[in-house]
Amino acid sequence: MEDQEIERIYTIPLRDARSGGRWKRAPRSMSVIRSFVARHMKVEEDSVWIDDRINEFVWARGAQKSPRNVRVKVTKFVEDGGYVEVTLPEE
Repeated sequence: MEDQEIERIYTIPLRDARSGGRWKRAPRSMSVIRSFVARHMKVEEDSVWIDDRINEFVWARGAQKSPRNVRVKVTKFVEDGGYVEVTLPEE
């Protein structure tokens, strides 16, 4: 039997990353993405893998000017213990 996969497209608001210091917006945005995906896919944050292209997208304009939101494709591999992969959608 093949591995079961659950695949969804989410638009993640990054408004929480704007609270606090300006220079910490991009690192905090990555934390917001990880916690959002873990909450919506019902897994631990340790089992969320974020693609490098998302990191490059968030850091493209530097640490101070992270995007307001990001659209991601989330794939949950049910048979592998709830491992979750986050990538950019192919458009």
